Amino acid sequence: MTSSLPIDVVLPEIIEAVATSNRLVLSAAPGAGKTTRIPLALLEANAVADGKILLLEPRRVAARAAAERMASQLGERTGETVGYRIRGESRVSKHTMVEVITEGILTRMLQDDPELPGVSAIIFDEFHERSIHTDLGLALALEAQDALRPDLRLIAMSATLDVAALSKLLGDCPVVTCPGRTFPVETIWLEKPRLSNRHRGSSHNRHGLEHDVGGLCQKALTETDGDVLAFLPGAAEIRRTHAILNAAAPDAEIHLLYGAMPIADQSRVLRPDPDGPRRIILATAIAETSLTVPGVHAVVDSGLARRLETDHATGMSRLATEAVTRAEADQRRGRAGRTGPGTCYRLWTRGEEGALRPFPEPEIRTGELTTLVLELALWGADDPSSLRFLDQPVRAAVNTARALLRDLGAVDEAGRATSHGRRLSRLPLHPRLAHMMTCADERGLGAEGALLAAFLSARPGQTGQAGTTGDLQRDLESALQGSSAAAKAIQNEAKRIRSGRADRVRLASSAGYLAASAYPDRIALRRDGEAPRYLLSNGRGAAMRADHPLASRRLVVVTDLDDGREARIRSAIEVSEAELRALYADRIGWRENAAWSPRSRQVQARRMEMFGALILRNEIWRDAPPHALGAALAEGVRDLGIGALPWPKPAQRLRARLAWLRRNGADDGWPDVSDASLRDSLDDWLTPHLAGLRRIEDISKLDLTALLSALLDWPQRQALDALAPDTFVTAAGTRRPVDYSEAFPQVSVRIQEVYGTRVHPTLGRPALPVTFELLSPADRPVQTTSDLPAFWAGSYTEVRKDLRARYPKHHWPDDPATEKAAIRSTKSGRSADTKR
Repeated sequence: MTSSLPIDVVLPEIIEAVATSNRLVLSAAPGAGKTTRIPLALLEANAVADGKILLLEPRRVAARAAAERMASQLGERTGETVGYRIRGESRVSKHTMVEVITEGILTRMLQDDPELPGVSAIIFDEFHERSIHTDLGLALALEAQDALRPDLRLIAMSATLDVAALSKLLGDCPVVTCPGRTFPVETIWLEKPRLSNRHRGSSHNRHGLEHDVGGLCQKALTETDGDVLAFLPGAAEIRRTHAILNAAAPDAEIHLLYGAMPIADQSRVLRPDPDGPRRIILATAIAETSLTVPGVHAVVDSGLARRLETDHATGMSRLATEAVTRAEADQRRGRAGRTGPGTCYRLWTRGEEGALRPFPEPEIRTGELTTLVLELALWGADDPSSLRFLDQPVRAAVNTARALLRDLGAVDEAGRATSHGRRLSRLPLHPRLAHMMTCADERGLGAEGALLAAFLSARPGQTGQAGTTGDLQRDLESALQGSSAAAKAIQNEAKRIRSGRADRVRLASSAGYLAASAYPDRIALRRDGEAPRYLLSNGRGAAMRADHPLASRRLVVVTDLDDGREARIRSAIEVSEAELRALYADRIGWRENAAWSPRSRQVQARRMEMFGALILRNEIWRDAPPHALGAALAEGVRDLGIGALPWPKPAQRLRARLAWLRRNGADDGWPDVSDASLRDSLDDWLTPHLAGLRRIEDISKLDLTALLSALLDWPQRQALDALAPDTFVTAAGTRRPVDYSEAFPQVSVRIQEVYGTRVHPTLGRPALPVTFELLSPADRPVQTTSDLPAFWAGSYTEVRKDLRARYPKHHWPDDPATEKAAIRSTKSGRSADTKR
């Protein structure tokens, strides 16, 4: 081996731990040399069983660089003792004993044969990055080790992770700790906050970011030696900073480094010309870990990172630009001290550092989980909790992913993988795009499908970024024009997807059809109105900017949307209704619906031809069955409330009588006729009688009094008239209505009609006295009493004086308790209405 590295000190301890335990956690600081030293040391010491060592790297460029570095240490070329396999490229042979692979390849190997024949050890490098494939690969490897391969060695290596939690996950396995190379790095903060730092990560507050980063890069060129590595949140900011520095720093060589670049272009950044000019490398988070950029002595950190965040309930994602975490900032800073003393310029103040979160959330907690759930179904794990994950996936995200896989036909209703799902897993694509490719192949559109899949998978969630129109077909056709690097990258990716076949084609009208096959849940129908608003087939709403090239189209497939407070369509492609029907004929059907319309206050019966939540055709349901109309009208009653019913007075009085009996505890069996109870029991007493009716006013055709009476059994009907009669029969034989709204029943009656009453009347059980409102001959109140005998003997005398003065022609006896009751009484004593 070449020059000494910090990891060399603990290599004997690592070799001994691997010899005695089949699991190991290594905590090694950045720059320790763990990636390239440990696999070769294990191989040289014959510390693992006869078989190859798999080294997992989170990125293609890191995998390739690690393999090349180890091969050079052995004086060989890649593909001999040390090889690599990454997406679209492989350098291995029958002599390869250390194989550097990306994480998805391990998942495929385990799914194909969980015994992993010919493999003696798996090393998970940079485990702290916590991609979904890292977590899944370790969980599957642990199961395979327990059930089939106890001799298989598993080593997890991390620079910043909580190693205690990882060791516990691995059964309290040994932990080896190694410091990194400790070249000092001077950190320089801003003296005062940037204006945009007050709202870090907000897109409308990033004005001037590129100028600020460009200025610090020039400052670093002036104040330091060596190359400058600048971290920016995304490719768009990198390109804008590049334009600024091209003019401002003509003596420096500007390089770009981000994930969507061709792997060959990324690799060139890692092989600088020692005799060339100083370099400024503008990079995304890809340069944080996994690979060393040679020659860097200064780091410029914008303090921002771009993450794909997913709404677990809907499966919709959005790109969010956020402040980096402390762990990420430390990783970036460490890049300046890999080969000697360095300097880190931070685009924030020292005081702002305390607000940074300690670690980023693992992708398994924040990301879209469709691929993970499909892999679990293929593994036979119905419940993710049955596997050992450092963090369990969010249940809502699992359910959303499983629903999409059912839509794609990849899993059945029970969540088990189908033959189609197994076919999708073989393609190096997200399940959406893999499904699209199978549909494309079935229609002889494989070349077109591969181009579209290559374009969509290049940078998920960024097809609607600056420099694109938002019309997916137009943007792809533009990207394919000429011989640009972007066009070559798309063509190469399409070739890889089709296993080497490269038919040069142009996307024609088939693009909408293909996109619709990949996004069955995001086919969108324009709503009525001037503003371009759409309803997605999954039931969610989304808006499109007014100047979007597809703003007037009726049907589109949404391939990229920002799921903020209101989902915003960033990229879409038009699809015709004919294409939609051809693709989803089995999912389009008529649905008859009778529903209450609060706006028109009546039942509307419609027949709708629907795809998901989309209404393709809408017409009147002319032969709607009466019971359907009635059920919908019942919903209208619930909506408006029981008080909205056209209650006739007899029904109102009946409700009052029953309510009074319940209040006074006459019998617990009396029905509850309150608004709330009648609303809750609507389907029992009213809905069956609403058949054929459409409006609340139509209910007046029903006898609501009879419907309420039907709530009573025969004994209750008999007792009702005895305990709470509708009318009170006076001593004169007249009938007066009884008011049951108060605690005591009340009756308004002329005073002459109760002459001769010596025992005050009562109602109910227990008996309660009737409250009489005594009226004059002109029906004006003169007295209220609940004790007529006491009234006759007491205050009647004063009342009599007033009545005699007001109504002199009427007879006002001295002792009304002994007087005959009459409807009206005169001084002559003659009255045809006198009760004899």
